[in-house]
Amino acid sequence: MTSTRTPDSPAASPHPGEAAGEPRATPSPTPAEPAEQEGAELAIRTEALTKRFRSGQVAVDRIDLHVPRGAVYGFLGPNGSGKTTTIRMLLGLIGASSGQAWLLGRPMPAAGPDVLPRVGALIEGPAFHPWLSGRANLVRLDACDASAPPHRKGRIDEALDRVGLAAAAHKKYRQYSLGMKQRLGLAAALLRPRELLVLDEPTNGLDPQGTREVRRLVGELAEAGTTVLVSSHLLAEIENVCTHVGIMSTGRLVLQGERTGLTSQAERHLWVRTDPEHAAGAAQVLATLGLTDVVIDGTELQALLGEISPDDVTRALVAAGVPVLGLAERTPTLEDVFVRLTGEGFDVAR
Repeated sequence: MTSTRTPDSPAASPHPGEAAGEPRATPSPTPAEPAEQEGAELAIRTEALTKRFRSGQVAVDRIDLHVPRGAVYGFLGPNGSGKTTTIRMLLGLIGASSGQAWLLGRPMPAAGPDVLPRVGALIEGPAFHPWLSGRANLVRLDACDASAPPHRKGRIDEALDRVGLAAAAHKKYRQYSLGMKQRLGLAAALLRPRELLVLDEPTNGLDPQGTREVRRLVGELAEAGTTVLVSSHLLAEIENVCTHVGIMSTGRLVLQGERTGLTSQAERHLWVRTDPEHAAGAAQVLATLGLTDVVIDGTELQALLGEISPDDVTRALVAAGVPVLGLAERTPTLEDVFVRLTGEGFDVAR
């Protein structure tokens, strides 16, 4: 796991794709005051943010993220699409090759010492001291935060309880399961109230119950006013908890906006079921009405509905003597939108 640094922590190691000692181009921040005025409603904003490794690979290609304050923003895309690299740049853990980024209205990485204490993060999987207990790890981590308020014990107890680790607090980290390690990483991000929480694959290694708990926790944090960015390659996480969505593919941000708006603007589909003898006739009726992309699969047909009313389709099929055994308008899902834009499904490792 790579975690956010407090101002007193050592600098992060180079990203695996960067050679040690590589000159790192950092964004040339604009003055903080104009950035705050222009992006006052955004918790995260980037302009043409780019990361190019020495090998020539462009991991992130000129993306413009806009994460509204108070939103739960689903950062969605297959493994290897550039999500984690983007998050590392946002938090100042690696330098950008070009472009600019702002967190909570302040330029990064220049304003990191002031901004990062207001940000909690879980990135790429936890890594703690294996011979220390979960509680002892959190105590050490909390002690590194010079800006943390007093009453450390109560704060740590609350964080452990929120992620379901209170009973395992004294167990050594090396004895934790993958799901317990992930929970401890979440507890570390929740040691104090945050204005912004960045979670990279937060349900990795969790069982279904743990996944539901993370979703509930994200909802509670959002209700309390925290902006949450959830990076994931799992569609269900995004659809269940997020108000806004950004879709990444091969380093590019191909779409972003309010979740409900993205699906409502997608093309409407029609599904029809008839008997085997009338499938071809049904396809002819749909084409005559102006429906496109008609596909026959046995006794079922699918087509793009366009502006045609499903009632008009039903009447035309009946008038043509086609038995209508089933007919429905299919509401596009996020997966439909993603596949239409990229031609690729989810859970694809690159």
